[in-house]
Amino acid sequence: MAHFAPPGPLGFGGAPLGNMFDVVDEETAEAALVAAWDSGVRYFDTAPHYGSGLSEHRFGHVLRRYPRDAFVLSTKVGRLLRPDASSPENPPFVKGLPFRVQSDFSYDAALRSVEDSCQRLGLARIDIAFVHDLAADHLGDAWEEQFEFARTGAFRALTRLREEGVILGWGLGVNLTEPCIRALEQADPDVFLLAGRYSLLNQPALDRLFPLCAERGVHVVVGGPYNSGLLAGGRNFEYREAPPEMVAKRDRIAAVCARHGADIRSAALQFCAAHPVVAAIIPGAKHARKVQENARLMTTTVPAAVWEELRREGLIPPAAPTP
Repeated sequence: MAHFAPPGPLGFGGAPLGNMFDVVDEETAEAALVAAWDSGVRYFDTAPHYGSGLSEHRFGHVLRRYPRDAFVLSTKVGRLLRPDASSPENPPFVKGLPFRVQSDFSYDAALRSVEDSCQRLGLARIDIAFVHDLAADHLGDAWEEQFEFARTGAFRALTRLREEGVILGWGLGVNLTEPCIRALEQADPDVFLLAGRYSLLNQPALDRLFPLCAERGVHVVVGGPYNSGLLAGGRNFEYREAPPEMVAKRDRIAAVCARHGADIRSAALQFCAAHPVVAAIIPGAKHARKVQENARLMTTTVPAAVWEELRREGLIPPAAPTP
């Protein structure tokens, strides 16, 4: 079958607008989404988890003003939101909406989650549903048991919704490659949202996942192209302080870019987008100026000499496609 993939190369990731780490006010969130639209972005990704529904509300507030067929929208299943006046903490999000987040990868929960998301968005449909965080980094040793539960639950529900035309595609939204490989072996996903596993610093997806995706005609949305900010001048890698070896590798890459007058951020974004299985990349941004900057960085020329030297220095794999 033909698998649905979102438009790219640049999309908009909704975690920051769920108050990830810091509070974002309503005007700032709206301005970021409008800037994305004005920059030509037509793929938007969010999730119930992001701010306990806050990100979805903000997305809907802005996206409802545009023609529905003009953009592609993805959200996630695997967590239901239950009203709770105590507004329980939901890290890494702060000051979210008054809901308690409950993990649930069952058939019925997936159907309900899609409907609940439409309510929060104020839109009649979503295009892609990702099963969220079905991996060891979130579930620990229980991930394999939960994967099997999801295979006969959420996967089956989303396949039904796709067959009925309610959604156009489904897949996993995770930070690790193993669940994606297993999903390809045991189900029929359309697209994965994979964060932090294909970047200028880190490419474990090249080993097995990307070749399998190419064989099956399945695409990937790359989240975290800056590796939590390390490739954009920050000090974090995978949501925590970067280990010294990663900082050193970043510095070597930055030095190569500087020698050829290139911006490491352009190289980071364009490297991710260059792989044939990658449909879109979704760098996080809380402010309109960052959204506009990402759009500019996507089109800024990175000299071929940068890629040649990065390969020669062993900083990127020989097999990794470059622009």
